[in-house]
Amino acid sequence: MTTHVSTPDSVGTEGLQAERLTPGLLRAWAWHKQGLDGTLAVATSEEVLARAGWARSVGGANPYLTLFARAGIRRDQVDRDVLDLKIHELPTARGCTYVLGREDFAWALSLGKNAEEAFRVLARLGVDRGEITLLEEQILHVLWEADGPMDPKQLRDELGESVRSLGEEGRKKGASTTLPTALGLLQADGRIRRVPVNGRLDQQRYTYTPWGLPHSTLGPEDARAELIRRYLGWTGGATLGQSQWFTGFTVAQSKAALAAAAVEVPVASGGPLWMLPDDVGSLARFTAPEKEQIQLLAGTDSLVLQRRNSADLFAEADKGRKVLNSTLALQADLPDHPILDRGRIIGLWQYDPGKARIAHWLFDGPTPAVTRRIAEVEAWIQEDLGDFRSYSLDSPASRQERLDALDAAGGRG
Repeated sequence: MTTHVSTPDSVGTEGLQAERLTPGLLRAWAWHKQGLDGTLAVATSEEVLARAGWARSVGGANPYLTLFARAGIRRDQVDRDVLDLKIHELPTARGCTYVLGREDFAWALSLGKNAEEAFRVLARLGVDRGEITLLEEQILHVLWEADGPMDPKQLRDELGESVRSLGEEGRKKGASTTLPTALGLLQADGRIRRVPVNGRLDQQRYTYTPWGLPHSTLGPEDARAELIRRYLGWTGGATLGQSQWFTGFTVAQSKAALAAAAVEVPVASGGPLWMLPDDVGSLARFTAPEKEQIQLLAGTDSLVLQRRNSADLFAEADKGRKVLNSTLALQADLPDHPILDRGRIIGLWQYDPGKARIAHWLFDGPTPAVTRRIAEVEAWIQEDLGDFRSYSLDSPASRQERLDALDAAGGRG
């Protein structure tokens, strides 16, 4: 893979007047950059994730909706792509797991390595590096000899006393045995990979199989530069703080990577934004669509999560709206999934599997386009997923209060 780093020194921003770059225009611009305007309608899973960015996976259904909303890709195709290793779930930026395309596997995986932190936790529990290194080799031997992928219980049974219990103190620190750390280190090094049980990304249960992914040819500095370039391309522009949150880089690393790849663009309010040079000219020519473009997305969709700026996605008149006595625009992360029109949040939704329906609250009432899209997503959830979980521990019972609140806000309580 060849690293491409833009050289912004000669790029000006004269064609972009700050007063023109209003929150409304920037919302529509991010919407376009995310491919939510129909420009990814015939894309593959890999192409969607390359254009819009890696899909955050926490045992929820976001990766499926990411691909369905942008390209109409159904769950069976996504699961085939996972099986064929066209896309895969890996720990990367900030050590968080994302679903990404195969072109990014090696260099993205290198961003998620944090062996020192893992060893620090175990060292306080009396485990040294040598013990974990030996356990890693034993795990690899067992997996190579196995007839197929093995789950953690099967591995514990096979490895016997090689897996050490760390007692009550270990449980308090999130490490009840030495096995999870060894598995995590092997995965971060590309020597094993996780295989989702039943092939589904929204059920956080895994088996493990040997892999042998070639190491990235990018060093740490080049990998950081590549991530910043990709990130700015996915978002269409971000502040220093937003880019630092997503990447997990230090302030110094973030400033260096941004200065090498991007230009600073003043906007009408907030900002300024760091943008790729090519996007500066594109934004100068960009106009927001006139007709409605409605999407239902997950609260962890890339549009929202990459910049963690949901407050910017509300119209000024909607920033004081509340659910369960919490002001939506003041929360770092949305408590419900958003309904959007050209990048503006116009309502919230949750899925109610007991009644096989989408509970929703539209701030200004429905339009035909909104009603149609809600029905389409509702049918897709019924046919492809059965439920729409936000994260691994989400359940109908845990979201009942929010379902009731949305119904009440929407006048259906």
